[in-house]
Amino acid sequence: MELTPKQQALELINKSKNILLATHDKPDGDAVGSTLALYLVLNKLGKKATAVVVEPVSGRYQFLPKVDEFTPHLVAPRDFVISLDCANAQADKLAYNFQDGKLNIVITPKDGNFNPQDVSFAEGNFQFDLIIVLDAADWDQVGPLYANNVKLFQGVPVVNIDHHSSNDYYGTINLVDLTATATAEVLVGLIEALGPSLVDEDVATALLTGIISDTGSFQHSNTTPKSLTIAAQMVGLGARQQEIIKYLFKTKSLTTLKLWGKILSNIRLDEEHKFSWSTVPLTYFDETGAAKEETTGVIDELMTSVPGADVVVLLTEKEPRIISGSIRTKKGVNSAEIAALFGGGGHPGAAGFKLSDIELAAAEEIVTGKIREYQARKPKLTPEEEDAILEQPSPSEVVEATISPEAVPEANLPQEMAVGAENLDQTE
Repeated sequence: MELTPKQQALELINKSKNILLATHDKPDGDAVGSTLALYLVLNKLGKKATAVVVEPVSGRYQFLPKVDEFTPHLVAPRDFVISLDCANAQADKLAYNFQDGKLNIVITPKDGNFNPQDVSFAEGNFQFDLIIVLDAADWDQVGPLYANNVKLFQGVPVVNIDHHSSNDYYGTINLVDLTATATAEVLVGLIEALGPSLVDEDVATALLTGIISDTGSFQHSNTTPKSLTIAAQMVGLGARQQEIIKYLFKTKSLTTLKLWGKILSNIRLDEEHKFSWSTVPLTYFDETGAAKEETTGVIDELMTSVPGADVVVLLTEKEPRIISGSIRTKKGVNSAEIAALFGGGGHPGAAGFKLSDIELAAAEEIVTGKIREYQARKPKLTPEEEDAILEQPSPSEVVEATISPEAVPEANLPQEMAVGAENLDQTE
């Protein structure tokens, strides 16, 4: 009888000793919480776990224990290969010794002589026997960690654990549950199967952080009875729920408040097309002293509260002539369709895109114009038809894609402008 993906994953984890954990390159609460929970569990099992999170973990997740043990770079034992060209001489004997803190390798030729130029050096493979990728729908989302180590990812078994419907099933084993509200929710069953008493207070807190983050503290419509049940289970196991709420929703730095104030004071509303938007010029970060990631949550916590707006968009200039677009919509309007107008993608309730080589003002004109056109031609739905539309996923569920301008001619974008979807979680 064929093993299920969960059983296959358990077999690989149990027999592996040196495990690499990876996630997407813009880690949200689910990515951080899932990675941390599995990192803690693997250490409990006596495994050597390395958790690589390329971009800095947001300050809002620094309350979680041992996130400081995440590394932004792949630093792990690997072979060092010394090669000797034997074209002009043959090796007879090989010996080595340690002297004055140095390793001396002595090669005795059988005939001829060796020269320094005959010696070359190279780095061997990292000594991982398993890679687990969490909360990433495809390799592009893993970012530079994958791009810079393709041979590693191709040569080692990969367990892909995720909940996004856009998942490419790229792993050797794919533990993907599309009904789960968060990757942390998928992990609960796996951790329970790995052994009893592995979920202590810290692991439960990490898992609950992922679930609370992706459900907006159970406010988003992707919340299910299962997610509530698992959350209750985690609280019962000691998860510090109030601590999570404090740092994720009730704690804002002064620079964040100043930045959000500027963003909110810049909100505009097109009542006719039920469309609201705001822009974040690069100068806002200098004026407030805020970091780029401090736009996190503003579109979900405040901008979506604009009365009469079915579509909400935030355009952020994080680098000169690089504009990130984040879209949130109410039930009945598909964010992914709107994002596709600009080469982006996502899901019905949350989507994103990125425009390159364009000024913010020009991007704003193009984006608002296209959304007005989209809203104008959208058929009017009855309340019954709106209720029949599938529930929308969490704002973290946004895919990453790379699409050429030629693939989206309907957007009428300038030819010199590069277009692509951005892996937005809740960072905009």
